Amino acid sequence: MQLGIRLHDIAKGTLPERLKIAREQGFSCGHLALSKVIDEYSVADGALTPGFAMYLRKLFAEYDMDVAVLGCYLNLATPNRQALKETQEHYKAHIRFASLLGCGVVGTETGAPNEAYAFEEACHSEEALETFIRNVTPVVRYAEQMGVLLAIEPVYRHIVYNPARARKVLDAVESPNLQIILDPVNMLDISNYKRQGEIMEEALELLGKEVAVVHIKDFRIEDGVLKSVAAGTGEMDYSGLLRFMKKEKPYIHATLEDTLPENAEEARKHMQRLWEEA
Repeated sequence: MQLGIRLHDIAKGTLPERLKIAREQGFSCGHLALSKVIDEYSVADGALTPGFAMYLRKLFAEYDMDVAVLGCYLNLATPNRQALKETQEHYKAHIRFASLLGCGVVGTETGAPNEAYAFEEACHSEEALETFIRNVTPVVRYAEQMGVLLAIEPVYRHIVYNPARARKVLDAVESPNLQIILDPVNMLDISNYKRQGEIMEEALELLGKEVAVVHIKDFRIEDGVLKSVAAGTGEMDYSGLLRFMKKEKPYIHATLEDTLPENAEEARKHMQRLWEEA
C-alpha cells in the first residue's frame, strides 16, 4: 500500500510547500485537485499545457511523490446541455494532461440529475443512471485514445451510490480504461452504516478487479448524521478492505481524506499499523 493524502488537506501554501510537508509526514503519493491547491496562476483548461504537465512531473519527482489521482469532480448528469458539453471538454482536458503527467487515474464522482449537483430522490433512479452512463461513455472513449484511466467513485448521495450500480456502469461502458476509486465511507449513510461489513464485502466481490485507488477516511454519527472524519477517529472497520488490498493489490495507491494538518500524520501511522497487522 502506497499511502498518500489529498494535497488540499495539507496546511495552506504553494504546491511545492504542500508537497514538502506531505513528504515529511511520510506520504508517498497525493490526490491533486489543481484548483484547490494552486491559486497563484491559472489552471484553466487552456493552461494545461505539456510544459505545465512536465513541470509538475518533475516537481512531484523532486519530493519522491506520485500523483495518485488527478481530480476532476464535475457533474456529468446535469440536464443543462451546454454545461454538459463544457464539462465533458473539461474532463478531456484533464485526460490529455494526465497522459503527460503520468498520474494514476483521473478521478470523478457520478453527479446528480440537476444543475445544483445536489442530492434528490431522483439520484437513485434508473433514469439518472442511464443518463450518467450515456454522458460518461464518450469521456471514457477519449481516455482510451489517450491511454489514461478514468476512475469513478461511488457515493451514497450521488447517482452511483452502491456497488451494484457501479457494476452496472462498468458493464455498460465495457472498457478497461474505466476503473473504480473505492471509498468505503462514501457508500455509507445514516440508513445503512450498521451494514458496513456487508457493503464492503459486496464492493470487493463486484468491483475488486477494477479497484485502482482506495480512499481512506473514517466516520462518526453525530446528531443523527454520518460525518466523515480522519482515519482512526471513528467507527470504520478496515480489516476486510486491508486484507483484500494486501492480498490482491499490495502496491495500490491509498489516499487519506478528511484529515486536518494536525492529525494527518497520526492517521497515516494508524493505517500503517493496521496494514502491518492485516
